[in-house]
Amino acid sequence: MTGDAAPEEPAAEQAPVVLPKRRVGLVFAVAALIWVIDLVSKNLVAANLEGKEPVRILGGVIYLQVIRNAGAAFSMATGMTWVLALVAAAVVVAIVWLSRRLRSVGWAIGLGLVLAGALGNLTDRIFRAPGPLRGHVIDFISAFAPNGEGFAIFNIADSAICCGGVLIVLLSLLGKDYDGTSTRDKNTKKETA
Repeated sequence: MTGDAAPEEPAAEQAPVVLPKRRVGLVFAVAALIWVIDLVSKNLVAANLEGKEPVRILGGVIYLQVIRNAGAAFSMATGMTWVLALVAAAVVVAIVWLSRRLRSVGWAIGLGLVLAGALGNLTDRIFRAPGPLRGHVIDFISAFAPNGEGFAIFNIADSAICCGGVLIVLLSLLGKDYDGTSTRDKNTKKETA
């Protein structure tokens, strides 16, 4: 042995990893748009339909009427408004924290919808009667029959939460991750390694 080290072999060149751009702006744009639509729609129906008979539209597919909901979806947890307000605030904080790492357009839209819904109902719980953290959410869409006889009465915020949740579940089932990668791509790389 002569003490000479063997020359190092050049490292295999790899293509640089290009990540999709972050989608924080998209999350907040979707959330702001839907939150404003929710807020305006609740204020309009409260001002124009409070105490009136349900308004039948679309041939009876939808009835508009004002119901003040102290509970969660389907009027569950009535009397626990302050807990629901704190849960909504926690959801908002979690989505804002996660949004910094988002690189998927689908996930950004889904989380923006959930964020809008949480903010919409949280706004009611903070600013509507009977008082802060005890406010009742304004629900006004009754599908198929008045008074929630065909389906629960809901609002735009509730719809946004449901649509966003369905989109996120669908993306997860398809293997699309929030960071813009695909679970299938990761599994293929592991198998070839």
